[in-house]
Parts: sequence; structure tokens; C-alpha cells
Amino acid sequence: MPVAGLRRAVRETVSGLPPAFWWLWTSTLVNRLGAFVSTFLVLYLTAERGYSAAYAGLVVSLYGLGGVVSSLGGGVMADRLGRRPTLLIAQGSTAVSVAVLGFVQHPVAIAAVACLVGMATNASRPAVQAMMADIVRPEDRIRAFSLNYWAINLGFAISSAAAGFIAAYSYLALFLIEGAMTLACAIVIFVKLPESRPERTAAVDTAEAEVSLWTVLRDGRFMSMVVLAFVIALIFMQGMVGLPLGMGADGYSSSDYGLVMAVNGVLIVTLQIPVTRFIEHRDPRRLLIVSALLAGYGFGLTAFAGSLGLYVLTVVVWTLAEIVNAPTQTGLVVRLSPVHGRGRYQGMYTLTWSVATLLAPLVAGFIIDGYGAEWLWALCAVLGTAAGAGYWALMRNLPEAGGAAGSEPVAGAGAPAVTVAGAGSLAESVEGAGAGVLAGPVADAVPRPELLKGAESREDAAR
Repeated sequence: MPVAGLRRAVRETVSGLPPAFWWLWTSTLVNRLGAFVSTFLVLYLTAERGYSAAYAGLVVSLYGLGGVVSSLGGGVMADRLGRRPTLLIAQGSTAVSVAVLGFVQHPVAIAAVACLVGMATNASRPAVQAMMADIVRPEDRIRAFSLNYWAINLGFAISSAAAGFIAAYSYLALFLIEGAMTLACAIVIFVKLPESRPERTAAVDTAEAEVSLWTVLRDGRFMSMVVLAFVIALIFMQGMVGLPLGMGADGYSSSDYGLVMAVNGVLIVTLQIPVTRFIEHRDPRRLLIVSALLAGYGFGLTAFAGSLGLYVLTVVVWTLAEIVNAPTQTGLVVRLSPVHGRGRYQGMYTLTWSVATLLAPLVAGFIIDGYGAEWLWALCAVLGTAAGAGYWALMRNLPEAGGAAGSEPVAGAGAPAVTVAGAGSLAESVEGAGAGVLAGPVADAVPRPELLKGAESREDAAR
């Protein structure tokens, strides 16, 4: 592409987004640049502290369990307290708990603090997604979510490389630097980001009382989407769980797996923005169906991978699915969410990745040990097909963008002020939407540290 064309493409990609979005984007990048601990937690516990693999697996499981609990709690806080207070509490708690984790030595204390770290880390995600939906215009949301996902993966790629060098010097430095970077993220939010939660009126307060977690659970269309999102998350998690186990069974080394997975990171950083420009104004229904099929059959093709090159090819296929699915799926969550329930709805969506992170190792270990890796890849193909069919059935009567609940930006954080509808319209919005880390032992119960790489970025796709 000529230099002039490249400049024009970059300008069109970043233009039109409010300043508040870019401060939120900056806070995400800073946060992910310091995401060391989750990646190297197993190595720290086994190589540095001398604990057993079984104990390390337990600690990582508790870390994931904390994330499951806070997925819903963070969403409720984002709606009740506001996006900004929730982010400040979550980031401040993460900074403190991560630093403490570097100093505690008793096994019970380490396990308890690791659970708190997982809880604090995950609590911010529903608030980030809700704030992004608040401050960005409906027509720009796919682009905004994609740029945020790109920042997550760029930051994680850099932090993963840097963490290896830092760990060689001092594991304690990993904990302290992550705490400092998370605190810097909180400072950016405190100084630069105003509250974005929609303005409240007496009528809205009355309506908001109706938007509870029970409301989300009774929202048939949204919960159907949550189930499909969980299926997709379970498929993608096999890149961190099933793939290294399958490659190991075929005689490949951990460095071979690292090389194959590096393709995933490079493609996301390189293609996320241009692919988003291609899909930005296309029908999300078709995009989700196509991404589900690409994910399922991308992993399904792994059954036929007889060389390192073929493994790379399969990664290319399901990485394209990931690039398309992540921003499109998050945008759909916003379209199906009532304005004053965005936090709770995003929390429920975040929960899909947390639960998938817990269950994926168990599923992969059980199938590979009992039946062989080929059956795992066949199951991925079946799940991808089922998810594609599910998206087709779910979205046949999907409201057009702009008419769904929560499609309008609200006052604050750089977005133009709008009038928020009263109780009646909110109830109609809910009705329209509804009627409209790793956990557990894998294989031989030995957690593989390389499995943790990228798990945080997948959750943030959200995650």
C-alpha cells in the first residue's frame, strides 16, 4: 500500500472517536503492558518458590475462580456506583493485591491473595466495556472495540516478552512493576476520565430498579447469545489448552508451540485494524456466523496437522475468526443491553470467558486422555457449526443498529448529551432485547506455563 494510502487508512481508523475513548484506550494499553503475574504465576510458584505442580494448579484455579465471582459483581458495581468508581476500586485493589502477592509466603496466604488478585483484575472489565459503549457513537462502536482489543494484544505481547527478562533478574520485580503499572492506569482514569454512566432522573431511577441480574437472566435473546459466546470462548481457549497438549502428544516441543502461537499474536496486531475497516459496516449477523464456522473448523483442521507448517495454517484460520468475532460480539452485547443495565449485561458476557477458562482445561484433559486429541478437534468443529446455526436462528429478527436499547451515547466523557427515555421505554427496551488463568489439572495434572500466555487477552475480548 502506498504511504499516502496507509496514512489515509490510519487517519480514517482513528478519526471521529471522542478524547475520552483515547484516554480509556491508553489506560487499557498501560494496564496490559504490565500484565506479568498471570503469565508467570505457575513458574513463580514452582521454579522460584519450590511448590508442587498440583499446588500451582490449585492457586491458578483460585485465581480463575476470583474472576468468575467478580464478573457479575463488577457489572453490578458499574451500574450502581458508576463506571469510573468501579474502575478506580478495581485497579487500586489490583495494584495492592498484586504487590502483596509478591511478599506473602505461607501457602494458604498465597492461595487466598491469588484469588483476590483474580477477583480485582476481572472486576474492571464490565466497567471498561460499558464506559466504551457510553462514550462512543453506535456507528463507531465496532471500530472502538476493535482498537481496544488491539491495544490489549499489543500490550500483552510486549509484556510477555519483557516479563521473561525481568523474571530472570527478580520475580518480586514482576509483582511490583505490575502493581505500579496498574496504579498508573488508575491515575489516568482518575485524572482524565469523567463518569460516563447515563444521567439519572426520577423516571430512570424507577426503571433502573427493574434492571437487575434477574432481568438479565430472564432476557431470553441475550442469554441465548451468552450461551453461544460461551461455546465460542470454549473453542478459542483450546489454543491455550488443547493445542499444546496435542502438539506435545505429537512430539513437538514447548518452543514449537510458542512459535505457532506467536503467529496468533502477530496476526492480531497486524490485521486487527485493517480487518475491522473491512467489516465495520457489514452485517454483524453474517460476521458472527462466519467467525463461528472459522473458529470451529480452524481448530477442527488441527486433526490433520502433520507438520509445523500445517499447525501454523490452522492458527491462521482461527485467528481470523478471533479478529472478526471479538469486536462484533462485544458490539452485539451493547445492542441487546438497556442503557442503565450495560454493566450487568457486560458482566454476564464477561462471565462466559471466565467460566470457559475454568472448564477448558478439564474438557481438553478428559477428551485427550480418554479418546485422543483428534476427538477434541472434531468436537471443536461440531461446536463451531452449532454456534453458527445458533447465531443464524438468534439473529433473524435482530433490530437494526440504532433502534436497539442502549444504542445512543449519553452525556459525559466527551459524548453529546441526549435525553434518556423514562420507565416505559426502558421496560420496552428490556423486553425487546430479551424477547430480545486456567483452572484445574490438565492431562497429568501438571500445569503448563505456556498455556497461560494469551489467556488474559482472550478474556479481555471481551474480553
